[in-house]
Amino acid sequence: MLRLLYLLPFLFFTLSIYAQSASKVSWKYSAKKLEADQYEIRLSATIQPGWHLYSQNQTKDAIALPTTIQFNKNPLATLSGKIKEVGKLYDEVEKATKTRSRFYKETVDFVQVVTLKGQAKTAITGEIEFMVCDDKQCLPPETVKFSVKL
Repeated sequence: MLRLLYLLPFLFFTLSIYAQSASKVSWKYSAKKLEADQYEIRLSATIQPGWHLYSQNQTKDAIALPTTIQFNKNPLATLSGKIKEVGKLYDEVEKATKTRSRFYKETVDFVQVVTLKGQAKTAITGEIEFMVCDDKQCLPPETVKFSVKL
């Protein structure tokens, strides 16, 4: 019984490493100052070879889960316009699902312009929900949190 108690932390640690390595997308977050009170928030995805990440904007017949980005409310900032996608967009019938989908391979940036209401320092936070597939399978959707300092 005592041995089992010593092994449990190791087992949980091993499983958590395995779960983290299952992700096929790595994310980086940055901000670029455009004007005195305006910033461009960039949520950059790097997708492992052979996999693709779905666009926010899917066709009506698509069964793929579109990428969604939720920004938390911030009283010091307002979002200006819609989130833009910057990358090579594929619009194809997928072998795995036999439906037409819009997706990105290798890299894509999701770009949102933010206007500050004052000169105070703040952070833009939120979460991204996304799904990736290859030619044979789709992985369950993932959600990642982000924070970008301004």
